[in-house]
Amino acid sequence: MTIKLYETDRFYVRPFQKEDMTEQYRQWFHDPDVTKHNSHGLFPYTKEQMAKFLAQLESSDDLVWAVIVKNAALPNNKKAKNSCFTGGIHIGNVSLQNIHRIYRNAEFACVFGEKDYWGKSYGTEATKMIFNHGFKRLNLHRIWTGTASTNIGMQKIAEKLGMKKEGVFKEAMFLNGEWIDIVEYGILAKD
Repeated sequence: MTIKLYETDRFYVRPFQKEDMTEQYRQWFHDPDVTKHNSHGLFPYTKEQMAKFLAQLESSDDLVWAVIVKNAALPNNKKAKNSCFTGGIHIGNVSLQNIHRIYRNAEFACVFGEKDYWGKSYGTEATKMIFNHGFKRLNLHRIWTGTASTNIGMQKIAEKLGMKKEGVFKEAMFLNGEWIDIVEYGILAKD
């Protein structure tokens, strides 16, 4: 049985699970377009690392939700091999990590590996869902994210969601052969 946490006409989110760890999922982290603004692509992502990630997830307070597009197929009408559910495809994850129960804050992160679904507001809508859950269900006070200064798409999403630019960490990330600033955004429950 699929546990749908939140749902729209186009997609739903549910807890990330072992069945999501397919070869297609692993390939997201080998795709230079998917990883060009983060550290995921620095080293090959192995099956052992996937198993370690799942074990850490099961023993932490982190929330990782799979974003499943309904009635979708991969290009060329291929079956959705990267989802264990028929009639949908796992296109990405949204998460609240490093949840601090005393300070009531969490770090937001996301990855969307199915490029055919980029630019269609799935990331923005799924982020609204997890923010709403974080503020209303988890009673968080603040959600924040940091992104490479070169990641204009993530900065636009952050601003679209009402996040405020809070600061810049100068040359905090070495990416693609150069030092890159990290831009931090935050939003408070009252915002």
